[in-house]
Amino acid sequence: MKRKRFLNFFIAILGVLLLVLVVRAAVNVDPIGDKVAVIDIVGPISRSDAVIEQIHRYRDNGSVKAIVIRVDSVGGGVAPVQEIYSELRKLRKPVVASLGGMAMSGGYYIACAADPIFANPGTLTGSIGVIMQFMKVKGLYDKVGIEQQVVKSGQFKDTGSPIRNLSGEEQALLQDTIDDVHHQFVEAIAEKRGDRITREQVLALADGRIFSGNQALERKLVDRLGNLPDAIEHAAQLGGIVGRPKIARIKRETSWLERVLGMTAKKQLGGLLDRTGGLLRYQLHFGE
Repeated sequence: MKRKRFLNFFIAILGVLLLVLVVRAAVNVDPIGDKVAVIDIVGPISRSDAVIEQIHRYRDNGSVKAIVIRVDSVGGGVAPVQEIYSELRKLRKPVVASLGGMAMSGGYYIACAADPIFANPGTLTGSIGVIMQFMKVKGLYDKVGIEQQVVKSGQFKDTGSPIRNLSGEEQALLQDTIDDVHHQFVEAIAEKRGDRITREQVLALADGRIFSGNQALERKLVDRLGNLPDAIEHAAQLGGIVGRPKIARIKRETSWLERVLGMTAKKQLGGLLDRTGGLLRYQLHFGE
């Protein structure tokens, strides 16, 4: 009797698990027929693989006639931003960008792969620039009597060490690198939007300042004012879809860490860990 009861319980658990898997799979099943795919770029951009996987998925799907990049991000690491931008530029399908509440720095960089770019009048965008930060704990170490000895293979191997100030030579070296990466940002905008804004005009705006959607439109950083449905409708027209378009969009699932800590706590933790190193970022910096 106990054995039968256990077997029934085990089968019930398997049934529930199977149902969960079916429901999860059904959520991300694309609708049948010609469609517009929406790819979300949300939050700080620290990796590119998941977004690129979506790009390739919709690139290879013949029923997807156009793609909308929905950006709501402060930006992120230089390399992942450039990787996403590069893959979008390779697409032979229409790509439209829709800027949400915020499309700063690297978020705007990615949007520049699209044509046209939609923004809300109150969208915050711009912040065209590069930032590198180092956490310094020398004062704390001195107070508690901790001293670190360093053995290195070259003069600049410990550049950015938290236990000492940057030397003049190190500052100049890092500035050269930042200037080069900043140049790459400016060139990417000028190359993709050169028929609307000159390199000199981009450079004049690329000092880290932010713009509202209205201001960005006046300065030709975006092309139209409109929300996500407007961008989807326009993408459908570019893709030759007649009537109301079907939409393919992968629903983002929260991780167990996000459920335990909450999204805000996780982002704050990630930001704290990120600032301990010298990562180059196309990202808006909020003073703390």
